[in-house]
Order: sequence, then structure tokens, then C-alpha cells
Amino acid sequence: MDSLPNQPTVERMARIPKVWQWLALLIFSILFAGALEFGALPAALLIGPMLAAILAGTNGATVRVPRPLFGAAQAIVGCLVAASISADIFPLFYREWPLFLSAVVATVAASSLLGWLISRWRILPGTTAVWGSSPGAATAMVLMAGAFGADQRLVAFMQYLRVIFVSMTAALVAKMWVDTSGIEIPAIIWFPPIDPIAFAATLGVALVGSLVGKLFRLPSPFFLGTFIFGTAVHLGLGVTMQLPPWLLALGYTMIGWTIGLNFTRAILRHATRALPQIVGSIIILIAFCGGLGFMISHVLGIDPLTAYLATSPGGMDSVAIIAAAAQHVDISFVMALQSARFLVVLLIGPSVARLVARSLRE
Repeated sequence: MDSLPNQPTVERMARIPKVWQWLALLIFSILFAGALEFGALPAALLIGPMLAAILAGTNGATVRVPRPLFGAAQAIVGCLVAASISADIFPLFYREWPLFLSAVVATVAASSLLGWLISRWRILPGTTAVWGSSPGAATAMVLMAGAFGADQRLVAFMQYLRVIFVSMTAALVAKMWVDTSGIEIPAIIWFPPIDPIAFAATLGVALVGSLVGKLFRLPSPFFLGTFIFGTAVHLGLGVTMQLPPWLLALGYTMIGWTIGLNFTRAILRHATRALPQIVGSIIILIAFCGGLGFMISHVLGIDPLTAYLATSPGGMDSVAIIAAAAQHVDISFVMALQSARFLVVLLIGPSVARLVARSLRE
């Protein structure tokens, strides 16, 4: 519970009209996201609004994102994840499945062990550390964690901190092999021409997938229902979806605001106290995955940078950009292993979290 000296601040914030609270939240979100984009940091469109919302929430803001908007944002992320899975990964995975499966299982086991230790040592409560340590698909893990009883705020803190660490480390490692100084990240076209069929397909998948998720009572129904339905129609029927940057920005903002506004000063203090252990677990996981990459490089005879990027624990979009910038990297191998791990984490993540929760109670 927050200390008494914080109460006057909270009361003052509560007296501010909600329209001004929303306006301040929007302005700070744009400023933070713009600063992160300028610094070329990953997930700026989500982390920026979340930081602004944490600032507002810890100072007593009373505004909250309506549930329908949060559900729609989750469905947008479900469409994004479904559309990012390419059928091209399956032949490569089929050829190298023992190696791929071993690397994925080893990474998931290592991250789960780190999460279990953090929970066991009571640094973070319950299964929060397990979800926060899960490699890859940070936004998906945050959304699912809330549905399985973990503290979504602390999971987000762990996941996005790791995304930043992993992406910056991957970029530094890439510079050891490839000079990327002359390569620029393509500018974002916020309002591209809309393909009526593809955009309508996106909205249809989001709507139907959300209804399917609710009908079958899936955890995180808007995200999981849309992801499952979207993957089926994308891979099975060849349906193309269009997710323009402005739509993704809206979705990320709603998710960032929802998580950030639920932060309190007590939660923020708890996260700050746990920061050294969380950073330590991130460094250990990065080093472990680097060792896996070294082994894969020797076993398959592929270049070390390809192997390292393929095993990098998270930040799939940032890894894809770095891989594309390097001339000799096998991008198909990198994305196949990253996608395989993502799918495995989505499938077994809830079971692992329940298993860890059971072991902690014993």
C-alpha cells in the first residue's frame, strides 16, 4: 500500500478533469515514443505509451482504457502475430527438426529455470517471473500472463527490459562481423494505401477470432482466439492481412496504457528493488543462448552471426532488421528458429507456468 505522504498527490490528480488527464497522457506518450524512436530503441510505440501511463498511474491518474478498446488492441496483436508466420519455415524446420527442437527446448528450459529461481527466492511473486522470463513474443507473453494470474505489470517490466537488452546486444554482436553504419532502417510510412480486401480480412479475422476465443473460453480470448483463427486462414487459405502502422500504433498504445495505468508506487518500488536480479537473469539467458548459437555454428557449419541471431532470446522484429542488414546472414534460418521457438512458447507456456506454480506451493 502506498505511504501516506503520497496521498495528497493522488488526491490532486483525482481532482483533475479526466479530459485533461487523457490529454496529458497522450502528449507524454508521443514525447516518450518519439524519444525512443529517435534513439532507435525497439518497441518504442508500446514502451513509450506504457512509460507515460506508469508516470500517470503512479501519480494517481483515475482514467482507464475501456475494456472493449483493450480487447480490440489484443486482437490486432493476434492478427500481427498470425500474419508474421510464413509457411516457408516448415520445410526448413522439417529438415533440421532435431537441432531446432533441441535449441528451442534448451532455451525454454533455461528461461523457465531462471523464472523459477526468481520466484523461489521470492524476488517476484508466483508465476510472474516465469512469464516474464519466457523468450520471444514479449507482447503476447504479457497478454497471456494476465489471463493466467500473473502480475501483468511486472511481466511487462521484465519482458520489455529484456527486449531492449537483447536487441542492443544483437546489434553490437552484428557490428563485430558486419559494418552496418551505412545501412539505414527504412522510414515508417504511417498511412500507406489501404488494400480494401486485405484490410477487410484483418478486421474480419479480429472480429471472428475474438468471438471464437470467447466462445471456447480461451485464456486471453481476444489475442489467442484471433491468433489461432488468423493463423488457420493465413496459412490454410492464403488470406493476406494488412496492418498499417497507424493501426498497430493505436493497438500498442491501448496495451501500453492499460498496463501502465495499473502501476502504483508500491509496484514500481518492488520492480526497482528486483532490478539487479532481473538484469542478471537477462544477461545469463543472453549468454546461454549465445553458447547455443556457438554450438549450432560448429555442428551445422554456418556462420556464427546467423547462429547467434537465430538463438537470440527475443526481439524477433529487431533481430529480423539486423539480419536483413547483414549480407552473409541466412535470414530464412534465423526466422525459422525464432518462429519455431515462438510457437513452442505459445503452446507450452501456460503448462510450464502451472507446473512451476505447483512446485512453488509444495
